[in-house]
Amino acid sequence: MLVIPTAPWAHSLFDILAWASSALTGATLHRWRLKDAAERLARSTGPGYFAALAVGALVGAWAMGSTNSLRMVAPVLSHSVAGALAGAIVAVEVYKRAIGLTGSTGTPFVGPLAIGIVVGRWGCLFAGLPDQTYGVPTSLPWAVDLGDGIGRHPVQVYESLAMLVFLLVYVTALRRRRSWAFRRSFYVLSGWYGAQRFAWEFLKPYPRLIGPLNIFHLLCLGLVVYGCVFYRADLRRERAAARSRTLSVLRRDDEPV
Repeated sequence: MLVIPTAPWAHSLFDILAWASSALTGATLHRWRLKDAAERLARSTGPGYFAALAVGALVGAWAMGSTNSLRMVAPVLSHSVAGALAGAIVAVEVYKRAIGLTGSTGTPFVGPLAIGIVVGRWGCLFAGLPDQTYGVPTSLPWAVDLGDGIGRHPVQVYESLAMLVFLLVYVTALRRRRSWAFRRSFYVLSGWYGAQRFAWEFLKPYPRLIGPLNIFHLLCLGLVVYGCVFYRADLRRERAAARSRTLSVLRRDDEPV
């Protein structure tokens, strides 16, 4: 069992590091590969887009976090990155529907969001038991003691590593100029985040809502469905656009044109 030094202020420290890492990653990816994506976002949306994103993220973060934490043994108000992601998605998709905009606009946010979670989750770990993001007891060799002498699953580390895997795959796809990385990476991020978070929720002592599922299980299922449905819809649009650009030639293929 690994004894982890904890302090409540560690969460704020890693929040700062997460924001700094997100800004640096966003700027680096913008210069390296995503300048066009950022410019398309700026051209196709107005200030209302970013207002909707910010409000949706804030409302989602506190609504989902507090809905869960207020049902725990020590009720407190709290916020959740999963709730922030879901709230931002709902608000932005409503805004896009209102202005008639289709397709993904989230590509510039993928790298910053992924690295923010990678770094920020360590703050949840080092904040200890008061953070209420700890795992259930386990006897595995990598169990962590957060101050109460009980070995627990380091679920924060599991999530950080899972998102690091996504980030490495994403950066590799950008380097190789894969279409999905430029057009549909936000949908992939949403689906991957939802799937890996769904798995770790079974290792947390959160109040159950339906059978063995807590509120974040249901939220993560929604993220997976959103990612899959919107990914397929955008892929169909891309293929339809490609077909419309194909010229019909009324001759045999082996004859010169």
